[in-house]
Amino acid sequence: MTKKNKKEIELIAQNWEAYQLLDSGKGRKLEQFGDFCVIRDEPRAIWKPVRPNREWEKADAEYQIDPKNKQGRWQLKNPAAKKFTIDYRGLKLQIELDQSKQVGIFPENASHWDFIESVCAQQNHPINVLNLFGYTGVAALAAARGGANVTHVDSSKRAVRLGRENQTLSGLEDRSIRWIVDDVLKYLQREARREVKYDAIIMDPPKYGLGANKERWTFDSMYPDLIEACAQVLSDRPVFVVLTAYTINMTAEELVPSIEKLVAPHMGKFEYGQLVAKEKSAGRKIEYSEYVRWQKK
Repeated sequence: MTKKNKKEIELIAQNWEAYQLLDSGKGRKLEQFGDFCVIRDEPRAIWKPVRPNREWEKADAEYQIDPKNKQGRWQLKNPAAKKFTIDYRGLKLQIELDQSKQVGIFPENASHWDFIESVCAQQNHPINVLNLFGYTGVAALAAARGGANVTHVDSSKRAVRLGRENQTLSGLEDRSIRWIVDDVLKYLQREARREVKYDAIIMDPPKYGLGANKERWTFDSMYPDLIEACAQVLSDRPVFVVLTAYTINMTAEELVPSIEKLVAPHMGKFEYGQLVAKEKSAGRKIEYSEYVRWQKK
């Protein structure tokens, strides 16, 4: 890979009226999703909040962690905030405050959604896209709206349920999306035996996780297995690869060679860096994850 074919870019999800990182500090963040404001813990926000306490106190819900057992739960001041829908460029996405602090979407990934839909729409025929660790499927919806045939794989039944509901809410029932609850590595191994191929792969592996049958996943130890398994199902005419990595032990630049190996010998361009959210209050940034994107020439 030559230097001119790779570029380090910080991706900031912005120009999204339905979502705002309003403020952060003292290990928390204040976020606006549509008409509702929520507070979640954020260990990276080691500074002081800018907005006065009275604005934080108006939040409709807060995810609170018990300091004794480290378990968390939502405290709802407004019951309507438990489940509602917001809009992202015509996609209808559900916010659901459940047992974990995750709300149903990762807003910092919005730059990926735009990229995925745009690349899929540029092709002269529908491509086959594999969305791994796909969570509630916003990337799947973006690819399908761009004209792709999508296979979405996640081990969480709740996540896949929300993804199906998002597809219906977004008016994309006629688009080709297969929703599959499975362990990602096991699914890839079966697809390889069936000699199924995909033109594009989206990967959003967590730092830690459990498969559909409680299979343990750790990024640092199992990422090489993931890349090897993906290589077995990537077509001989790949279109794009997107990796989002929540790891503290590898930088985005250090992840590039693994994606380069995956797509070799095909020529294309690489972008890599961090997915970032920027505060509305003071403009401070929170880096959420590393990413690598490859697109064919």
